[in-house]
Amino acid sequence: MLLDHIQQPDDLKRLTLEQLEEVALEIRQFLVEKLSVTGGHLAPNLGVVELTLAMHYLFDSPADKFIFDVGHQSYVHKILTGRMDRFDTLRKYKGLCGFVKRSESEHDVWEAGHSSTSLSAAMGMAVARDLKGESNRVVAMIGDGALTGGMALEALNHIGHERRKLMVILNDNEMSIAPNVGALSNYLARIRSDRHYVKAKEEVEHLIKRIPAIGGTLAKTAERLKDSFKYLVVPGVWFEELGFTYMGPVDGHNLPLLLETLKQADKVNGPVVVHVITLKGKGYSPAEADSHKWHGISPYKMESGQVLKTAGPPMYTEVFGSTLIELAKKDERIVAVTPAMPGGSGLLGFAKQFPERMFDVGIAEQHAATFCAGLAGEGFKPVFAVYSTFLQRAYDQVVHDICRANLNVAFAIDRAGFVGPDGETHQGVYDIAYLRSIPNMVVMMPKDENELRHMMQTAFEYEDGPIAYRYPRMNGLGVTLDEELKPIPIGSWDILRHGSDAAILAVGPMIPIALDAAEQLAKEGVQLQVVNARFIKPMDEAMLLQLAKASMPIITLEEGAVMGGFGSGVLEFYSLNNIFGMVIKTIGIPDYFVEHGSVGEQRQEVGLTVERLVADIQAIVPRKRQHA
Repeated sequence: MLLDHIQQPDDLKRLTLEQLEEVALEIRQFLVEKLSVTGGHLAPNLGVVELTLAMHYLFDSPADKFIFDVGHQSYVHKILTGRMDRFDTLRKYKGLCGFVKRSESEHDVWEAGHSSTSLSAAMGMAVARDLKGESNRVVAMIGDGALTGGMALEALNHIGHERRKLMVILNDNEMSIAPNVGALSNYLARIRSDRHYVKAKEEVEHLIKRIPAIGGTLAKTAERLKDSFKYLVVPGVWFEELGFTYMGPVDGHNLPLLLETLKQADKVNGPVVVHVITLKGKGYSPAEADSHKWHGISPYKMESGQVLKTAGPPMYTEVFGSTLIELAKKDERIVAVTPAMPGGSGLLGFAKQFPERMFDVGIAEQHAATFCAGLAGEGFKPVFAVYSTFLQRAYDQVVHDICRANLNVAFAIDRAGFVGPDGETHQGVYDIAYLRSIPNMVVMMPKDENELRHMMQTAFEYEDGPIAYRYPRMNGLGVTLDEELKPIPIGSWDILRHGSDAAILAVGPMIPIALDAAEQLAKEGVQLQVVNARFIKPMDEAMLLQLAKASMPIITLEEGAVMGGFGSGVLEFYSLNNIFGMVIKTIGIPDYFVEHGSVGEQRQEVGLTVERLVADIQAIVPRKRQHA
């Protein structure tokens, strides 16, 4: 295989065009084979094989900076930069990251887990290059969906204003290729990028303006005629008006045409957009037929495309989706809002039943939050379905537009806690810390899928401001689901096991760990009280006061950042109420980014295990008894 001899990008430069096309086929076969075992983002990477090959064939990474807006669309880049032999470890603990990662390779110059960041980063690198007097290329690859992110539009505006040399490759996998339009556009692109044409154009304009009396008028007339022609035949007028030279659309799977277009784009001494049309899942029929399903896929049978899934209870996401439909049937004020994640957030069923009440706003979390605020202000009950990691992008809107106005927005926060193979860019471990600090916000987390349903009813009946229910990326516990939904008293906790030696205040998926630890310690004569601390804010202050009165040591247990998290809230309560001298141990995720792996491996790494909990309690309880 030719691919076996590609250890670094320079190895590509010795190949013929025919050999490059053979390498493209081999890369697709390699990806389909390897991801059938590990899982991962198959369809997006199959779509950018030729594009990534062309970039590395023509340009010189890492001297030239390649900035991938969609970090999970970098598998081909990893293959071509010496990491092919590690693909068996993709997204596994201590293995190859599923995203671009600076510590993994010198060719990874930018880390992207959230979209719409590449253009701002590219502008920063282009300015840094110019300030240092260097001449390397800066190439940003961004998808059409990412352009809905406001940050990308802000960057386009700045890039167009500065007019520095910078190449933007717009990877568009949503439109079909029209050969006639593409041919004309490529022809115009070659003319516009030709230095002789540009020089001649400037000279003619200069001469016209020097004609006495009528020169200025003629120049303006010529400019209007040129603009009129441009609006008729050039599809990239919007980019042109922002200050870019536009080229395309070009077939992203036609390697000769792609190479020629990128060569022409490289001649432009300023910002240029190359509009490339690609097909998600290219070369693997199951992925071509359903690119949504194959965007991020579990292990599968390579021959048939059958996904290998183990049977089990429904995922929390599924329970959320079905329960929201149930609630929406009762009240037409309920509307669902999501930033480009209708499938991942479990809202496809809702969209089918209530299309007029379902709003996918694209990759625009800030807009989504304030859009919900507007709906709530007019009497609707918006449910903002969002991954914890993506809610971070709308923090300012949550504070200023929702909580400050005390608007009744419900936050359905999916992927709360560890997320496994997606790793550090997607861990949902910070929302507790920043949400509980915002006035008017209520935050809760269920112990199982049945309690999630009741929390959704609680949020539905709640009228006093914003309220959030967060839930993990995992299957439920398989408990029976109550038919009748009942609200839970705000701020109330539930004692799951009584004891007198110490109390574990556990949140969400940490409750089974707490119960298992209590069972083990009971064999040693240690009786633990296990509390379902289902309301992170407000907390059950009456129960906290009872624990203080009983002088019981307290262990807080959460799958969230320990700094500023639920345990911090318990400490704050006792401090604010001048209750001192208590033994309180906070257990959560320490102050560093936890990388990819299975959720079990991530919990093991940070000590969110039964063994660690038992050891911590054994260190606390004997001391208490010794001083009793």
